Amino acid sequence: MNDKSLRPFFSIPVIVAALGYFVDIYDLLLFTIVKAPSLRDVGTTDATMLADSTKVINWQMVGLLIGGILWGVLGDKRGRLSVLFGSIILYSVANFVTGFVQTVDQYAWCRFVAGLGLAGELGAGITLVSELLPQNKRGIGTSLVAGIGLSGAVVAYYTFQFTDDWRLCYKIGGGLGILLLLLRVKVAESGMFTQLKERGVARGDFRLFFTSATRFKKYLLAILIGLPTWYVIGILVNQSDKFGEAMFGSKTIDSGRSIMFAYAGIAVGDIAVGLLSQYFQSRKKALLTFYLLSLVALVFFFSPANTSDATMYGVCLALGFSTGFWAIFVTMGAEQFGTNLRATAATTIPNMVRGALPLINLLFLNLFQKTWGWPLVQSGIVTGLITLGITLVAFYFTEETFHKDLDFTEQD
Repeated sequence: MNDKSLRPFFSIPVIVAALGYFVDIYDLLLFTIVKAPSLRDVGTTDATMLADSTKVINWQMVGLLIGGILWGVLGDKRGRLSVLFGSIILYSVANFVTGFVQTVDQYAWCRFVAGLGLAGELGAGITLVSELLPQNKRGIGTSLVAGIGLSGAVVAYYTFQFTDDWRLCYKIGGGLGILLLLLRVKVAESGMFTQLKERGVARGDFRLFFTSATRFKKYLLAILIGLPTWYVIGILVNQSDKFGEAMFGSKTIDSGRSIMFAYAGIAVGDIAVGLLSQYFQSRKKALLTFYLLSLVALVFFFSPANTSDATMYGVCLALGFSTGFWAIFVTMGAEQFGTNLRATAATTIPNMVRGALPLINLLFLNLFQKTWGWPLVQSGIVTGLITLGITLVAFYFTEETFHKDLDFTEQD
């Protein structure tokens, strides 16, 4: 690529969307990084650690699920920029307040509000970049947004290592959000949205996903193809300390460090999948390649070869890379729906996947372990097989969107 062809990737909207997602991921993953010390400070014991940590992250994910719908509708009704401004104000305030919580319930409520705010960030950014970049460059553009943004998890980890103060880390996240808000003043609205608004077309009607069987099928499939990401992060990586103890007796694995390695892998994977999609001229071929890599990494995670802290961190890195298809998965969701419903789709789809984590946890923790009495490792394997099975069926029926023209609308 020459300098001229690279210019769109370094435009203000792409840079600001990437930095927005960076702050989003910093905040979203900070809880998993500071989980143990922060929960102990608010009254959690070793006996209640698993239940309390699951409660807090479930509340955060429910916030993301509800916020995804609210911000998605707003993004199509009022514009992509309104979401980018409003969401960051909400989660920046929630971050500051989280730095002062004193109980597990207060912690859960603050993460719920933060989840509401965080829900709008990625979808609005991906929609804006997809509509502003040329058709043959939008896959790489959205992958750069995700790749740069996902490095926020690495920064969150080292911020905690440097400060050793989880409350300060949340306050720093709030400060980063306010700084980003100032940068967004220079971002222009999507031309496609502006033209649509001038034509008076009905926008942001969430009910449209359910008024057409074809549209509902596309929407459901777009959600299901992203399930492995939060099975990997929410179950395997987040509970890597518990898996390490069960599989090879380790009591020294730091799940926050596992998160850092996983997201370093995801950041690289998201850029790689965009380039691979460009090479294949296909979203689905690139996605299938990463599904197969995920399967290999999962086999290694549960294999006898995973026998030490070092191999656990290594396999978390591999799992992260292999599930680094977040940007392509969200881009595919945005590309399947018209301009009057695109922000709603692109914002709700990833948050529906995030919101599915409590359901996956329900299967993994409540049904398999608490009700049926299965051991941790067996529960993890079966949960993974079910998740991947659903995903591969959904992938088979999902349409290819690489060459799709985005200048169209959805009608009743």
